[in-house]
Amino acid sequence: MGTRLRASLAGLVLLAALVPLVVHAQSASDWTAPRTPDGQPDLQGIWLSKSATPLERPKALEGRALLTDEEVAQLQARASRMFKDGSSDFAAGDAVFLAALGGADRFKSPTSTHNSEDMIEREFDRHTSLIVDPPDGHIPPQTADALKRRESAAIAARREHPEDFDNALRCIAYGVPRLGGRYGAGDYGYYQIVQTPGYVLLFMETGHEARIIPLNGRPHVPGSLRFWSGDSRGRWEGQTLVIETTNFSPKSNFLGSSSGLKVVERLTRVAPDAIRYQMTMSDPTTWTQPWAAEMPLRPSNERLYEWACHEGNFHIMSGMLAGARAQER
Repeated sequence: MGTRLRASLAGLVLLAALVPLVVHAQSASDWTAPRTPDGQPDLQGIWLSKSATPLERPKALEGRALLTDEEVAQLQARASRMFKDGSSDFAAGDAVFLAALGGADRFKSPTSTHNSEDMIEREFDRHTSLIVDPPDGHIPPQTADALKRRESAAIAARREHPEDFDNALRCIAYGVPRLGGRYGAGDYGYYQIVQTPGYVLLFMETGHEARIIPLNGRPHVPGSLRFWSGDSRGRWEGQTLVIETTNFSPKSNFLGSSSGLKVVERLTRVAPDAIRYQMTMSDPTTWTQPWAAEMPLRPSNERLYEWACHEGNFHIMSGMLAGARAQER
């Protein structure tokens, strides 16, 4: 597997030891994105998602959408102390933010197999949740159908057969959008954006998944065709690239969703070193109302490497299945 800072065989994207949010000298009102040869806002390059903000608002911060600058600085100091020397366990997903909020001297995980030396930098800002709508910072309640699906999935997972592991563990697909779930928003890492007349390519290092998105107004494929990452169509609305994705496979299962999932993503370059990435999710068979999240993307000079998930996962899958057979005996 190609590695960056000793990537784990399980295919986990590398995480973070935290840096303060960069304050931009220019505001969105006095900066205009450069243009591609065909006149569109230029989003091209390699971008990194490294937000430490949790997907949902922690209970300790209920009712507060934003932190003060002083609180951000305090969280940064705690996190730097906690993760600086590799004596803490590897912190995945929301654990970086929650550990800093809790204020412990060291982070300990009951499931981690390696320490914080394997983490890449994460970025704090004033937001207390990536979810911006509903205003309480929480995913809306699930429907009765969604709860039944979740119960069935939990029963299947306990059987420990190869086909019962989820798509990420089986190295099939990590889902659209890359938000929440097993690893968290900041854990999915590197995006490469390539633009050509009539198309945009979003390539994810994690899972080596490429989304080739037409911009020519063609309709979505018929509803009978379903895909792991859905069927995407894009358009420009001023400075913003809008991507609408439908036709998901019922086995895609983004945070419990079904084939009724619809995702609308908006990418706007708001500064030389920032893309604002907004996304709205709706599925009337899963959630009682649509919901939206937002996270920043930062430019990176790193190269993208092969994400050889299957090659490394051979050992992980065989170990899990062997453990299940031992339990049965």
